[in-house]
Amino acid sequence: MISIIIPTLQEARLLPQILDQFPAELRAEYELDLIVSDGGSTDDTVAIAKRAGARVVRHEGEHRQTIAEGRNRGAAAAHGDILVFINADIRISNVRHFLVQAKTVLQKPGVVGATAPVQVFPEEEIPADRMFHVWHNGYVRFLNVVGEGMGRGECQVLSTALFRVVGGYNPTMVAGEDYDLFRRVRKHGKIVMLPGVTIYESPRRFRKYGYLHILWGWTRNALAVIFRNSSSSEEWEAVR
Repeated sequence: MISIIIPTLQEARLLPQILDQFPAELRAEYELDLIVSDGGSTDDTVAIAKRAGARVVRHEGEHRQTIAEGRNRGAAAAHGDILVFINADIRISNVRHFLVQAKTVLQKPGVVGATAPVQVFPEEEIPADRMFHVWHNGYVRFLNVVGEGMGRGECQVLSTALFRVVGGYNPTMVAGEDYDLFRRVRKHGKIVMLPGVTIYESPRRFRKYGYLHILWGWTRNALAVIFRNSSSSEEWEAVR
């Protein structure tokens, strides 16, 4: 069984796009466990998730939940042997192929994790999006080849058993939790790109802040992960 885990916070506008890619008949055919781990949304996020047939895990504490905590809560409720972490603002190029590859690659000798190249929604893509993502997807491939380990939170695939061995996501990290997890996963074996799969993401954050600002933030958080085992960001702004 594969558990699909989607952390959410105020995602009523974009969440239906990804949930619609996992209808009931597909979940039955591929033995999917669809989980929405909500961080305390006050919009229709939870209602939308329930209508789509997802199991919902809700954060009800007084503190603002980090996305790492949300991913961990989803994993704690998962029934699957394979965990697939994706974000709420994405679409998958070919879901059936994606699911087949998510199962297949983890059966290959030495492979312990997988990710996928990311691009912007085709209908919203501009030349800057294309140039940045071509470069960054190549950078992710390079880090995995040289043994550093990398995979954006838009798509991270690994076994439930290994997730528990490495201790899951660091719940104290406001940002960079995806990089931190796969750095630890990479110590147990290879991380590969899912062949023939593309993840499309909303450009909303890039549009608000611009690529230079975001790249600088990613770099600061990556360095903090490497040298301090923490993130440099004190709070991750939800761009909706």
